Amino acid sequence: MGVVVMSDIPIKYTQLFINNAFVNAISNKTFPVFNPATEEKIIDVAEAQKEDVDAAVAAAKKAFSRGSPWRKLDASERGKLINKFADLLQRDSQYLANLETLNSGKPLEAVVAELEVYINILRYYAGYCDKIHGNTVPVDGTGFALTKKEPVGVVAQIIPWNYPIGMAIWKLGPALCTGCTLILKPAEQTPLTALVLAALTKEAGFPDGVVNVLPGYGPVAGEALCLHMDVRKVAFTGSTDIGHKILEYSAHSNLKRVSLELGGKSPLVIFDDADVDGAVNIAHAAIFENHGQNCCAGSRTFVQSGIYDLFVKKAVEKAKARKVGNPFDQDVLQGPQIDKPSLEKILRMVESGKQQGAKLETGGSRVGSKGYFVEPTVFSNVKDGMTIATDEIFGPVQSILKFDTLDEVIERSNNTQYGLAAGVITKDINNALVFANAVEAGSVWINCYDYITPQTPFGGCKKSGFGKDLGPDSLDDYLETKSINIMLPVKV
Repeated sequence: MGVVVMSDIPIKYTQLFINNAFVNAISNKTFPVFNPATEEKIIDVAEAQKEDVDAAVAAAKKAFSRGSPWRKLDASERGKLINKFADLLQRDSQYLANLETLNSGKPLEAVVAELEVYINILRYYAGYCDKIHGNTVPVDGTGFALTKKEPVGVVAQIIPWNYPIGMAIWKLGPALCTGCTLILKPAEQTPLTALVLAALTKEAGFPDGVVNVLPGYGPVAGEALCLHMDVRKVAFTGSTDIGHKILEYSAHSNLKRVSLELGGKSPLVIFDDADVDGAVNIAHAAIFENHGQNCCAGSRTFVQSGIYDLFVKKAVEKAKARKVGNPFDQDVLQGPQIDKPSLEKILRMVESGKQQGAKLETGGSRVGSKGYFVEPTVFSNVKDGMTIATDEIFGPVQSILKFDTLDEVIERSNNTQYGLAAGVITKDINNALVFANAVEAGSVWINCYDYITPQTPFGGCKKSGFGKDLGPDSLDDYLETKSINIMLPVKV
């Protein structure tokens, strides 16, 4: 494979976005952003420090203050602003797709398709703005009571590098819908499209201070946001290890609300009665989509013993046919991993699989010497206790395990610290529903995988975190419930 040539894509924004303006970091510090397909530097971006966090939080706090333009805005008008934001995202989708591919290594065609979903997510939340309301409550005695839903306030949103635009939209949508103000910290590997989204919110007409975007490093900017006494909520998507730290930061500061979408080791269970070719296709996409860099990837493929050997044979053929290369090429399905540490971790995990007795059927090596490319990899004869079956790899490595009975595979599926997602492929509705009812996972897909829509909540249990993105449930994490009680008759 030849070296991928960097596309000539203009970089429009490299500064911090605070109070509706692009500004340098107060320290004037910057950090480099790289193209993972070439390992070449794309550009330097402003690096937020604690003092920049303080400035952004102050702007967000002012924007949330009583009587501010944002707080006085009708809920229906918030919806119009979000719809305008969606319009602009659609207008600039080709530029955003090219920039995302350059910065993250995701295949261009995949990003184009994803953007349509992200636009729909914004429109979903735009339509929800004037439908958030409380209730009247039939209380004991002669009183009259009602509840009112109010925005939490200033929120910090810390997102990962695997879906840079998508994770930003997942977080921005409910925060803006509920009337919060926010500071978004993109991953240091992929800040470029988040800054474009910031510019689009300004063009859409969001008031000063409502949306702020701070590129920077987690241990500096992220930690400062999590410890800030004026931040009332943190929404985080990323690793379980960092999730632990964010809970500590909440306890050490103002007990701010926290929602966490963390790691996964999700089971995809395939029964004997499944169409093998269809199951192979679903399982292939479940693990190899986005180069395996997907928290809910079907990274434990359980196949019933009657079709196990045939499934492995076809899965290997499918993996071998997957084209790896320049993410701007139309027929490429897999670009590079995000960075060198990710590449090295994947190769270490592959080596552990071989050493622990799994059978390497195909792949397992780096592709080329330039860029962070990994061969699509398939292991068979994987056992539950092997590292590749217990630990999140976050790479294009399919681990295929054998099972015999429904009860057995339910127990083995649940034998993990994670609980983000699960899938089952079968023609037997009883097996499908028994599994879906028993598996410990936030999302369960039947005869499909990774089927995520704006309307359906997404989030995990156990060490995969708590709280939801998407759907109406996501709004709860950005709202406070106020009870108002009135004694009748009123005597004053």
